[in-house]
Amino acid sequence: MSGKIYTRRGDGGDTGLFGGGRVSKSDLRVEAYGTVDELNAALGWATSQVDEQEIKDRLETVQEDLFVIGADLATSPPTGKRPRPKVPVLNVSRIGEIESWIDKADGELPGLNAFVLPGGLKGAAALHMARTVCRRAERAVVRLGTREDVSDRVIPYLNRLSDLLFTLARLENYRVGVRDREWSSPEE
Repeated sequence: MSGKIYTRRGDGGDTGLFGGGRVSKSDLRVEAYGTVDELNAALGWATSQVDEQEIKDRLETVQEDLFVIGADLATSPPTGKRPRPKVPVLNVSRIGEIESWIDKADGELPGLNAFVLPGGLKGAAALHMARTVCRRAERAVVRLGTREDVSDRVIPYLNRLSDLLFTLARLENYRVGVRDREWSSPEE
């Protein structure tokens, strides 16, 4: 890349989509890919906080996937005069792979008998924070999907990813002997 990082083209409150066209920065598409980008940043931070190399490796794989998802979401839909540009496609087998990661980690963990309060080690807390950003990204993509076509892989991926992040947060705590803090309902 060369040139300046700023272009000034967005100073009026709009932004360009990959493949052409401009939309308001408040557009549902911008909200969706922006929240996926935020999730990617949260995972970068979580990766710097976790101790377990296996977890770091999983998160780095997911970050690559999120770039693919973000590119897909940031691409303008086709118009009569402009076809949709070619962008990378999320690997169809990744959702199944994430499910196997969850199953493997879950097999090591004690069963759940209550809701878990986010926290524990700094890495686990960062994973819980990333999980909440993931849920927000999922909601943003669902909203976009009510108005425009969205790849049928994105919502299941984000749904499964939030489950993975929850499980990895528990695993990060468990492997060093930090117990999950369970929520207990106040007595009425």
